[in-house]
Amino acid sequence: MCGNNMSVPLLTEAVTVSGTEKETAVLIFLHGLGDSGHGWVDSLTGIQLPHVKFICPHAPPIPVTLNMNTVMRAWFDLKGLSPDCPEDESGIKKAADSIKGIIEHEVKNGIPPHRIMLGGFSQGGALSLYTALTCQHQLAGVVALSCWLPLHRTFPQASSGFKNIPILQCHGDMDPLIPRQFGALTAEKLKCIVDPHMVDFKTYPGVVHSSCPQEMAHVKAFIEKYLPRI
Repeated sequence: MCGNNMSVPLLTEAVTVSGTEKETAVLIFLHGLGDSGHGWVDSLTGIQLPHVKFICPHAPPIPVTLNMNTVMRAWFDLKGLSPDCPEDESGIKKAADSIKGIIEHEVKNGIPPHRIMLGGFSQGGALSLYTALTCQHQLAGVVALSCWLPLHRTFPQASSGFKNIPILQCHGDMDPLIPRQFGALTAEKLKCIVDPHMVDFKTYPGVVHSSCPQEMAHVKAFIEKYLPRI
């Protein structure tokens, strides 16, 4: 099953930005390490389409190995930020199940899976990729900002098998935390999992581990293309 249908704890405190007309589509956007759902509300509101609802859940506070076990909001534990670092497999799968629970909730409320898009920044983008590729539903697409694919060695075997999931992957070319090359490796891996033509990897000169207006314009265009008004 794609998450627990009986209880969706992440939704109880999530920041929700409602559409200004009848909502026929949903973007679930996941924040980065140490942030909260509030951190992306302004940026997302600036590109919102009137028929699309935005849901920005908060990750639970957990100790993070990478930051000397400091407790902070994190979707799963991070032990390092390189492709060969050990990963928190159980934590990643548990977090993905939580996001799948939100998807199921929206489906029950009348939004079909092909009108639900996942997105996120950094660790949130990583989780959005993993969740979309392992979900029992084919979703509308994924917005993956400054991130990577968790448990990449388990793919393509771990994939649900949907080949036509559009993926917009964006990365600053001066990112010191998750280097552009890590993003490029991720894009190549994704092209082995889904139709290569569905993966769009965009880079932004001079941008570090953050967003920029050009990136957000690309995100808006992606949402308009794959979550059009109906």
